[in-house]
Amino acid sequence: MLLLAVDTTTSNGSVALAEGDDVFAEVRLGRQRGHATTLLPAVEFLLSSAERRSADVDVWAVAVGPGAFTGLRVGISTVQGLALASGRPCVGVSALEALARGVGEGRPVVALMDAYRQEVYAQSFDGAGGARGAPAVGPVETLLAGFPAGAAFVGDAVPAARAVIEARCPGASFPSRSPFLAAAVARLAWREAVAGRTQAGDSLRPLYLREAEIRKPKTA
Repeated sequence: MLLLAVDTTTSNGSVALAEGDDVFAEVRLGRQRGHATTLLPAVEFLLSSAERRSADVDVWAVAVGPGAFTGLRVGISTVQGLALASGRPCVGVSALEALARGVGEGRPVVALMDAYRQEVYAQSFDGAGGARGAPAVGPVETLLAGFPAGAAFVGDAVPAARAVIEARCPGASFPSRSPFLAAAVARLAWREAVAGRTQAGDSLRPLYLREAEIRKPKTA
């Protein structure tokens, strides 16, 4: 089973190609230009470098959120178009679950992503990678009460919140984690696809944890 996975939930976008649980190729998107400009060329380059075509892809996967609104739209719409054109199924994966994957070492994991506005997207997982609750958004100080003691904290929101976490979460650890998540998305999606949990491209939906901020234009 050939699977192509996309992550555009943050500025650290990436694309990965996997056969089974083996991720054998990855492209990291440049940050100088937006994902709308770089994503499709990255997909084409990845397939070409692996001597594959889009018609060879059996399953398309994408991180559906949470994350930046524009990034989510670009990633999901691109995968939808590729899946519909090829007639292949899709798998949508939580970026928080992908972030936490493979970090636990038998201990709880808390994934924290920067949600801006002095808030974070957060979700905790047990040592086996199972979710301990639903994803949430809010100030890290407010969410800390729900985090398990002795957890490993990962994600781009951790550095700014580290002092608060250390003060309130005894035994917390801070393992390194790549911010490029397409490989983890691919491995999670492969597990879902093997279990028969795929969907049509047009049924993919973004995981939004809050409404988009819409500002009225200034009047003269």
